[in-house]
Amino acid sequence: MKDFRIGQGFDVHKLVQERKLILCGVEIPSEYGLLGHSDADVAIHALMDALLGALALGDIGMIFPDNDPAYAGADSMELLKKVLAMPEFSSYKLLNCDLTIIAQKPKLSPWREAMRQRIAAVTGWEMDRISVKFTTTEKLGFTGRGEGIAATAVAALGKE
Repeated sequence: MKDFRIGQGFDVHKLVQERKLILCGVEIPSEYGLLGHSDADVAIHALMDALLGALALGDIGMIFPDNDPAYAGADSMELLKKVLAMPEFSSYKLLNCDLTIIAQKPKLSPWREAMRQRIAAVTGWEMDRISVKFTTTEKLGFTGRGEGIAATAVAALGKE
C-alpha cells in the first residue's frame, strides 16, 4: 500500500418528538427522532467526519454548514455521496469502516444488516468492509437517559 490513511468521527444529536429516527439511511420505528438541520443521521455524520479526517479535509460542518438553508432537511446519504465525489477521494479505496451507535433505546440490532446494506448500496463498498455496532451507556449520561444518540466512526483508506 502506497498511502494508508485513518480518520475518526464523532457526532451527537438530541432526541425529540415529531422527527423521524434515521440511522445509516434506515428509518427506525420510534416515537422519537433526532433533531438537526439535516435528517440528523448521527451515524452517517460520524462516518463522513471520519472519511474527511482521513484525508485532512476538515469536517462536515465546513462542507455542509448548518446555517446554510440548502442543507435544511438534507438526506445524509446524499451528503455522503457528495463527500465521496470530492476529487481527493478519487484515488483512494475504502479498506474498512467501523461505526458504533450509542443509544439506550430503541434497540437497534434488528436493523444492523439493513444499515450495512444501505451504506453499501449508496457507496458501492463491499459489505465485508462495513461494520455497524451498537452499545448503551448502562443508563448513564445523556444517551443513557434517552436524551440523545451519539455515534463514532473510524475509516481506513488506502491507495496503491
